[in-house]
Amino acid sequence: MEEEFEVSEAQSQQPSFDIKAFLFRVLSYWKLFILFIGIGVFVVYQQNIRMQQSYRLATQISIEEESNPLFTSTTSLTFNWGGVSGKVQTMITSLRSRTIHEKVVENLEFYISYLKQARFRKNDVYLDAPFRINITPDSYQLLNVPIRITFLENGKYELYINFESELVRTQNYTDYKKANLDVSLGEFKQVFNLGDTIELPYLKGVIYLADERVAKPNDEFFILFSDFDAVVSKYRSKLRIDNPRNSAILNLSMVDVNKGKIVDYLNETVKVLSEDQLNRKNQFVINTIKFIDDQLNRVKNQLSLNADSLNDYRQKNRIYNLDDKSAVINSKLSDLDLDKDNINRKLAYYSSLKNYLITSNNFTELPAPAVSGIDEGNILANVSKINALSVQKSKYGSTVRKDATIFADLNRQIEGIKEVLLENISSVTKELNRELQNINNKIAIEDAKIRKLPEAQQKLFDIQRQYALSEKTYNVFLAKRGEADIIKSASVSDILVIDPAKDTGATPIDLKLSSRYLFAIIGGFLPPLLLAFLLTFLDNKLHNPQVLENISNIPLLGVVGKSPLENNLAVHFKPKSTIAEAFRSIRSSLQYFYKKHNLEGTKTVMVTSSVSGEGKTFCSINIATVFAMSGKKTVLVGLDLRKPKIFGDFEIKNDIGVVNYLIGQKNVTEVIQNTKVPNLDVITSGPVPPNPSELLIGERMDDLMEELKKMYDYIILDTPPIGLVADALELTEYSDATVYVVRQDYTKKGMINLINTKYNKGEIKNLSFIYNDYNQKGKYGYGYGYGYGYGYGYGSYGNGYNEDEPSKKTIITRVKSIFKK
Repeated sequence: MEEEFEVSEAQSQQPSFDIKAFLFRVLSYWKLFILFIGIGVFVVYQQNIRMQQSYRLATQISIEEESNPLFTSTTSLTFNWGGVSGKVQTMITSLRSRTIHEKVVENLEFYISYLKQARFRKNDVYLDAPFRINITPDSYQLLNVPIRITFLENGKYELYINFESELVRTQNYTDYKKANLDVSLGEFKQVFNLGDTIELPYLKGVIYLADERVAKPNDEFFILFSDFDAVVSKYRSKLRIDNPRNSAILNLSMVDVNKGKIVDYLNETVKVLSEDQLNRKNQFVINTIKFIDDQLNRVKNQLSLNADSLNDYRQKNRIYNLDDKSAVINSKLSDLDLDKDNINRKLAYYSSLKNYLITSNNFTELPAPAVSGIDEGNILANVSKINALSVQKSKYGSTVRKDATIFADLNRQIEGIKEVLLENISSVTKELNRELQNINNKIAIEDAKIRKLPEAQQKLFDIQRQYALSEKTYNVFLAKRGEADIIKSASVSDILVIDPAKDTGATPIDLKLSSRYLFAIIGGFLPPLLLAFLLTFLDNKLHNPQVLENISNIPLLGVVGKSPLENNLAVHFKPKSTIAEAFRSIRSSLQYFYKKHNLEGTKTVMVTSSVSGEGKTFCSINIATVFAMSGKKTVLVGLDLRKPKIFGDFEIKNDIGVVNYLIGQKNVTEVIQNTKVPNLDVITSGPVPPNPSELLIGERMDDLMEELKKMYDYIILDTPPIGLVADALELTEYSDATVYVVRQDYTKKGMINLINTKYNKGEIKNLSFIYNDYNQKGKYGYGYGYGYGYGYGYGSYGNGYNEDEPSKKTIITRVKSIFKK
């Protein structure tokens, strides 16, 4: 008998995630899908109608190596320490600096926004606004409060401001200082003529129409003044710099909602950068021109004084020209004086340069050595190098931390060049002093010759000599000034614009508004899918017989459908229903079991379950009924002493029952009650005792079973749930077959693990399952159409042989039926 129901060790538990259950659960959530998709589409629609599209525009520049000689034909005006690569990094650093962006914002006046009210926001119309405001210099303007401009007839407009606070913030866009200002709470309105000067404490300037623009009456626009530093920070963060493959090419790009602003900002940035770079490049020329101008002014004054002295002496003494001998001497002395002046100028430059090198830390204002006649190659090159390095250090000072390693490197290079320059200056100075001594000796010889001339000639000679020296010196500086102007005008920026920024029909970089609906649909699918996955993954209840077979080796005796009756006598009242057929199938399976194991005489069936509510009593009553309907004498014994139930369905009383017999108050015949079902008697549990477990394991229980076997063909034992109390385990010794009832969507998988353990340990033998309350549609809309070998299965009979009402097939039901197939 044990060979049929007892199997080998239980197979390992199958994965708890049921893909088919998940799919059918997803189908059952179709309303949630519609709801979430609808919400997603609605949200995207609201975002689309409120969203401003962003655009990306770019400009491309190249960093070139443009030389501009001043000192010699091979010496660059601004020595580039590091070549083009160094210049590129310098340009990138400059583009990221705050100074550049401050100049651009200031030039474009981007701290002033021109807005127009749209449906959901105020759009920045920039150049599309037909007017402009010219703010008064050194005046304070209202910050972050929209100023409405409504155009009227005859060139008038209304200015409107709504003050929500009595204290407002203002800013002066000349020095960028800010100040708080007291105002009257509420609305301010005033009408002005276009071109009139607005003189308000918080707004000063002139509003005028842009060139070739016309303002229509009732057109409304807004002016918004923004914090200058905030605007600079905004655009500074928006500028993107790309240096492909570390080449001499820089790609500048920016993203904004207004294409016109992007174009102007990028082009103005390149323009400001180019001007700044050219100014730094021409710093030597600028310093040189300033030095030459100072010398010209000095020599010009001296020349004028000498000319006046010469003319006065000639008129007073009536001596206008030197004789031939004096003229020769004068020519020699003039040349010697000019040579002497050149040497003195060089010595003065070297002395100034030496003092500058020793006392200064900034070498960006050195004049070009060429203006003092310096032609020493080492001096020229090293002055250029130290000047370039100093300019670079000064530039980094506004963008790089003072403790950065780049400063240490630059200082080390500068100190090295400075030491070399000081040695060069010392060597050249000694040589120049020797030349000066030689010239002084020659001058002394010629002076001696002059002393032999008449006194009047000597005086005229001295005056004319001073005048000639001043004139030649002035001409030298004047020539240098012209040379420097030519070089400055010939200087070109190292920045070459390859592709200026331009709006050529740029498309939005944001996701297309229509494409966003696709993501809304996908997003609408995700929450129900995630919910279905989590519920399926965390679901620990049985939802179909296949799950039960996957998690247990215990045989499945039969599947019982959902009863439409309130009474448990489903087989009695609906003998032709599918439920009745299911219990007949169970009866056949039990009879097959008894026959196979050669069981003779009275057969006993024990019915139990995990917990209360799984249909144990329902199955006990109907199993007993189908045996009784087959003509067999059957008794249903209620052994659930704690929670008796079976009496109510048979409309009998529970005053006397098993308890009365077990305590010795009544005999067997006195506790047996007849029912309206032919061949079926019932022994109710009777009054609830204080010690049910002790009663069930006593000797009187053995006597009861022996007496019942003499009177009946089948004994059906309705026992307590095995998962709650141990009573059912004690009663297994009286049963030939044990039926364990599980209920769809109710029984937990953990309880099956409990009965598996007891079954595998041999505590319960001849055990099988009844799957109760089976709903083919199921809680999640899936079914398996079971037709087990244990019986006919659910719905095994054809049309016309059952009393169940036909279900109405909806469209969804038909679709699910097709999916099942």
